[in-house]
Amino acid sequence: MSRILVVGAGLTGSLCTVLLRKLVTAPVYLALWEKTGDVGGRMATTSNPHNPQCIADLGAQYITCTPQYAKEHQNFYEELLAHGILKPLTSPIEGMKGKEGSCNFVSPYGVSSIIKYYLKKSDTEVFLNQCVTHINLKDNKWEVSKDTGSPELFDLVILTMPVPQILKLQGDIVNCVFRRRVRKPAWTALPGTNSR
Repeated sequence: MSRILVVGAGLTGSLCTVLLRKLVTAPVYLALWEKTGDVGGRMATTSNPHNPQCIADLGAQYITCTPQYAKEHQNFYEELLAHGILKPLTSPIEGMKGKEGSCNFVSPYGVSSIIKYYLKKSDTEVFLNQCVTHINLKDNKWEVSKDTGSPELFDLVILTMPVPQILKLQGDIVNCVFRRRVRKPAWTALPGTNSR
């Protein structure tokens, strides 16, 4: 059984888990490591410790759907609306500038409920407070170390955390991700390739 690790429990990480489950037909162990104590990333939601029904979104507070996104991601929007994860935003927001044809949505249970929905749907094993520090190539597998506990081996690692956190990683990943690119003159670039 292949072992896949997704690092980062924000919208990108949670959506990756759903798409992996959909696309990978072979048996696979799917894990997600998040460095904080909760999922959500930039779509975090907090609740009042004295009244759990009193919530506040700390990052994104509403989602704008442009006509292009409505067409390209129609299935995602329809699914989230059907399950009550999203609902149309009907209240005005002072200073909001919207594009013509766009619509806005809110999440009645906080925007982190979108992430929680996708993680539950993908049946991913979620580990909180797991800060990745090193990623090394070992016997054709990725050995991932964290600030606590033993390293683990994975066949595939998907990094979805913010770039500043990726830049702090150590190990062989540095050679894979951060290779220096030498700028070539435009005339030497092959068609369809990046000349930088």
